[in-house]
Formats: sequence, C-alpha cells, structure tokens
Amino acid sequence: MKIILIQDVKKLGKKGEIIEINDGYARNYILPQKLGVEANNRNLNDLKLQKIKEEKDAQRLLDEAKDLAEKIGAQIVTVKIKAGEGGKVFGSVSAREIAGAMKKQCDLEIDKKKIQLQEPIRSFGFHEVGIRLHPQVTGTLRVKVEEA
Repeated sequence: MKIILIQDVKKLGKKGEIIEINDGYARNYILPQKLGVEANNRNLNDLKLQKIKEEKDAQRLLDEAKDLAEKIGAQIVTVKIKAGEGGKVFGSVSAREIAGAMKKQCDLEIDKKKIQLQEPIRSFGFHEVGIRLHPQVTGTLRVKVEEA
C-alpha cells in the first residue's frame, strides 16, 4: 500500500514522502495513529499544492532576509562602554548589548543568538559583526564602541 507520511516516522521516512508499506502495517498502525494518509489522487494533489506553497513561503523568507541584510549593512550601531585606567576597555561588548542597541537606535529587533561574535569586543573603535538572518543569508553590521 502506498502512503503519504504526514509526520516523520523513524525508520520509514520524512514528512511528505510517499512510501510503500505492507497493508496490515498501514491499516493497523500508520493510519490510526494519523502518521500518514493513503496515496490516492486527491491526497497526491494536496501534497503537490502544499509543496508549492512551502516553496513560495521559503522564497519569501529568503527575500525578506536579503532585504533585511541590506538594511543592516547600511546601519552603524553605537555602543558605549566604561573605560578603565589608561583608556582601556573595562569589560566587553556582548551580543545582548549589540541587540539592545540595534533595537533602540535602528528599530530593528534581532535575536541575540543570531549575532555571530567569535569573542566579545574588548576594544574601542569600529568592528564588523556578522548576523545570521537565514541559513543562506548573513548580514554585516558595523558596531562603533565608544567610551561612556
């Protein structure tokens, strides 16, 4: 019997796949648990339409991420930090502080987990910071660190 999986099933396949399984397994486990539906013409057409919709949504998200990356690339965010003796930085600038400054200065709310800092910023001046907006899109933000 051919089945279209509605959910991921261990050792069978991923959501949206069409698989061939025994009739008894399908009738007694897969269909009652609502893990899949029978692969008839109506369900196959629904699957095709759903895949088209998912592709359109994925493309829309990619385009939005590219637009946001351009917007972020044009911005400069200023972060103020205390200075110790001799003009050295007292502490460091973290991703959380950069995200907070972006929200205040640029009206862009970016999750701190998307900000890619190899290590916290510990010097004054301009720094380039990567921001992961989408698996295929990474923007670059200029951060200016000043003495408070």
